[in-house]
Amino acid sequence: MANCLSPHEQKLWDEWTNKRDGESANELVHMYEYLVNYHVQRISAHLPRSVSKDDVRSLGMYGLYDALKKFDTERDLKFDTYASFRIRGSIIDGLRKEDWLPRSVRDKTKKIEQVAEALEQKHLRPATSKEIAKELGLTPEEVEETVKDSLYANVLSMEEKPKDSGDEHKEGIGYSIPDHQTMSPSDSVIKTENLNELADQIQALNEKEQMVITLFYHEELTLTEIGQVMELTTSRISQIHAKAIFKLKDALKDIVYS
Repeated sequence: MANCLSPHEQKLWDEWTNKRDGESANELVHMYEYLVNYHVQRISAHLPRSVSKDDVRSLGMYGLYDALKKFDTERDLKFDTYASFRIRGSIIDGLRKEDWLPRSVRDKTKKIEQVAEALEQKHLRPATSKEIAKELGLTPEEVEETVKDSLYANVLSMEEKPKDSGDEHKEGIGYSIPDHQTMSPSDSVIKTENLNELADQIQALNEKEQMVITLFYHEELTLTEIGQVMELTTSRISQIHAKAIFKLKDALKDIVYS
């Protein structure tokens, strides 16, 4: 294993690897449970309130145990890294299979998109959440949260693994694999242009929105931790995050589908 272990940790791994000792497995699961908590906190921040965090946690714990069963201690790889892939993959796969986005949200998303397109054609500029909300009899916060939820659903859909692959060497989210693919020059240019466009639109956000986006996606803080940094409630940080995502919708959509 790539990381240095304490004598006790090494003993646990030896007993689990060689004897499949149940008590050792339980101790290892407890030792790495913080990885599950981390991914549950981050992913749950994108999900509707109707999705139980306990259900998301169960999916994460399944991923952790799956990682424990399949990890090869002889590989030059840290278990933390391998387990993170498995945990996040297990959560994403579980959410996708359960179709967590309610039909009411999907219907509302479709209406928002139709109204947004009509307003954009009318005013020759992107519609604001307030304008869309007024047309639909919703609050701007409802519009922003719905857009955020639908964007994450798009990400889940794009990350779905192909089902007809006969190769046991699985690829995609949730699997730790070597990447032998090289990005073509044209793809590299497109990616750079998309990222530059996104960076420009992030700069157009207000100061609080920029800070939340930076702390959440770059520094990888949780919403609660960001609230502590900015001295705001977690609920308020969630609102700022949703509003920022709404403003970045077009840029994010271009990158997701590129």
